[in-house]
Amino acid sequence: MRLAELSERSGVSTATIKYYLREGLLASGRQINATTSEYDDEHLRRLRMVRAMIQVGRVPVATVRKVLRHVDDESLGRTMRLGAALWSLPQVPEPDADDEFVRSAQGETEQLLETLGWSNARALVTISPAYRSLVVAVAALRRLGYDWSPELLVAYARLMHQAAVLDLDFMETHPSEAEKAEIAVLGAVLVQPMLQSLHRLAQEEESGRRYGFE
Repeated sequence: MRLAELSERSGVSTATIKYYLREGLLASGRQINATTSEYDDEHLRRLRMVRAMIQVGRVPVATVRKVLRHVDDESLGRTMRLGAALWSLPQVPEPDADDEFVRSAQGETEQLLETLGWSNARALVTISPAYRSLVVAVAALRRLGYDWSPELLVAYARLMHQAAVLDLDFMETHPSEAEKAEIAVLGAVLVQPMLQSLHRLAQEEESGRRYGFE
């Protein structure tokens, strides 16, 4: 397809597509002559992904470029490819190692992973942004005096593991490694907010059942 058709099928203007091409967010098309290139369905899929990350996920262009570099890195195995792409997304700052609540939360989080038997997650604690995010959240709850027991955290973690199984089952229905990595990234940018919204709706539903709407 030519640029005009790519624009029509994607709903993205030709000017924006040209910008994405210049910024390295979209691979160049096959050169037909000095002024014309041809694009295929892979360009269309990637263009839609880029547009969703920028418009819906509000991910900065520079970050999108970094994420896509890992998505397309065929030198990495699947786990590290997925991890590198996801870790390139915006993350929480490094927790303050001198904060007593952070130190306590680190110990509690490591104990949680051990209780769950999540050996792979424990092996990544020094580099995983998700581990840091969990530590920061647990530390903040403790600092505010909320008593989220280890048993409650374990129960939530097991629910999240069920969600992770669904995530990877869906991801594996896609043929190429790049598509699998794209699905993981879109899951972080789009599906996680969707799940958060479902959680909030479920809370509203349960609250109405328990307490009514008076």
